[in-house]
Amino acid sequence: MSSIQAIAATIISLAAPGKKPKELIDAVREQHPGASKKDIVRAAFYALIEHKDGASDQAQHLQAFALGERGLDEGDAVVQKRPSKKGKRKAQKDDHRTAH
Repeated sequence: MSSIQAIAATIISLAAPGKKPKELIDAVREQHPGASKKDIVRAAFYALIEHKDGASDQAQHLQAFALGERGLDEGDAVVQKRPSKKGKRKAQKDDHRTAH
C-alpha cells in the first residue's frame, strides 16, 4: 500500500462532520508523522475518488477539507491585498466624475 493510500485510509477513519481541518491534520500526523500537509490533502482527494460509496456526510466533509486546504501551505494565512493608494484615489476620482 502506498503512503497516499495509507494516509487516505486513516483520513477516512478519522474524518467526521464538525471536525476542524487542523484537528484532522494533527490526528493524521499522529499516525503518519512524516506526512506533509500536501500529502494529507492529496490523500483526502484520493479518498474521495476511491470511496464513492461512503457516507455522504463524511464525503462532504472530506471534500470541504480537501478543497479548503489544497492551496495553503503550512503556516500560510489567507491575506487579502489592500488596494494601493493610487487605486483608491483613482476610484474616488471616478466616483466624483460620475456623480456630477
